[in-house]
Amino acid sequence: MLTRLVEEIELLERHVQILRLVVEKEPIGIIKLSEASGMPQHKIRYSLRVLEHKGMISPSPRGAVATEEAEKFLKNLSKQIEIAIKKIQTIR
Repeated sequence: MLTRLVEEIELLERHVQILRLVVEKEPIGIIKLSEASGMPQHKIRYSLRVLEHKGMISPSPRGAVATEEAEKFLKNLSKQIEIAIKKIQTIR
């Protein structure tokens, strides 16, 4: 049962890493993101699609750029992780 949870956490970790790179280096394309992160381009492409769908990035002719939603998400990330940890700890 926990295998799926671990997989989701790893996927979230990847999306957050890509989002942070976009915020730091925008505009940035798939190739540069792949080089900066060490991840294959197909994984970058998927993460960008997810982040765009969530409204956290927007495409531009020069690459991905972060939106205000990305800034809000990253600002609240630590608090949201703390909440998730507390919920997981109640399962013990």
